[in-house]
Amino acid sequence: MSMTPRPLCRKFIPIEQSKISSISKPDGFNFRLVSYNILARSYVRSVFFPYSPSPCLRWKARSQAILTVLKSLEADFYCLQEVDEYDSFYRKNMESLGYASIYTQRSGKKKDGCGIFYKHNIAELVIEEKIDYNDLVNSVQDGRTAFMDKDCDLLTHETESELKDGLELQDTQNDHGDHNDPRVRLKRDCVGIMAAFRFKNPSSHHVIIANTHFYWDPEWADVKLAQAKYLLSCLVEFKKLVADKFDCTPSILVAGDFNSVPGDQVYQYIVSGTTLEGVETVEDVPIPLSSVYAFTRGEPQFTNCTPDFTGTLDYILFSPSKDIKPVSYLELPEHESSDVSGGLPNYYHPSDHLPIGTEFEVLQA
Repeated sequence: MSMTPRPLCRKFIPIEQSKISSISKPDGFNFRLVSYNILARSYVRSVFFPYSPSPCLRWKARSQAILTVLKSLEADFYCLQEVDEYDSFYRKNMESLGYASIYTQRSGKKKDGCGIFYKHNIAELVIEEKIDYNDLVNSVQDGRTAFMDKDCDLLTHETESELKDGLELQDTQNDHGDHNDPRVRLKRDCVGIMAAFRFKNPSSHHVIIANTHFYWDPEWADVKLAQAKYLLSCLVEFKKLVADKFDCTPSILVAGDFNSVPGDQVYQYIVSGTTLEGVETVEDVPIPLSSVYAFTRGEPQFTNCTPDFTGTLDYILFSPSKDIKPVSYLELPEHESSDVSGGLPNYYHPSDHLPIGTEFEVLQA
């Protein structure tokens, strides 16, 4: 990539103070979080990305481009999805940049997973817990249906439409079993990870950060909704554990690739615990969450960009409270931006997804 355009890194844009009702305290502090589906090496084949320049798909060049992007964003926390070279590349290279990390690999034969990378001079990891969405199968076998949508019968499913992504088509073809059987249907080998951190500044404020990657298929909204419900139930239990163990009131942030577009069933469920203009709360959720971009400037036009699909799938969510507020967000390109023309990855963007990011201010009492 040295003879071609370099990776493009956008800036963080301050939020208009009029949009934020709380008042900053002089002894507060800021930290930055970025979420990024970096596109697993094992999923990169020219047959799947025929529109991408071949040099952009080679691991040596693409991995260095990803590092360039991560360096430039200067986040305190990175929630990365589709990490499949954790031990051989990401862990040691991020360590050289001052980051410690935790990681969980997908179940089954999948090689990628979710990782949280954090500046160890900023925050201390105090407890972590992995989320395996295959555990939803146990709820079916035990006769529990708490994570199933009461309006969506897992035992019936319409014929799948033509799949848009060759990668995912290959994944589905290798998946044996009756897709009308919820025990098969819910076993998607998807994972997440959540961790509690204590900031090393005098405040010793605790924050819970969860990183997740939901199932991809737009036809399987019931599975993604079950994963969303399971994630929030895990967060509730984890928050209680952290609060009791460390005698604190932790802030809660959730980031990841939700494979769900704004306004769909999964998105509506996740944000239904917060009051948004024009959106009615249809179901109680165990923990209120709001999308940072929707809360500040509106959801981006897209975070995933290919010739077959361009839309928003990635989110950073926070539980609104008097202790924390977003103060800036990472700028994203528009449809007409030249750096996304033709689809991703390309010389400007090493993944088919774009990084999203937020700077938060922790308000001291």
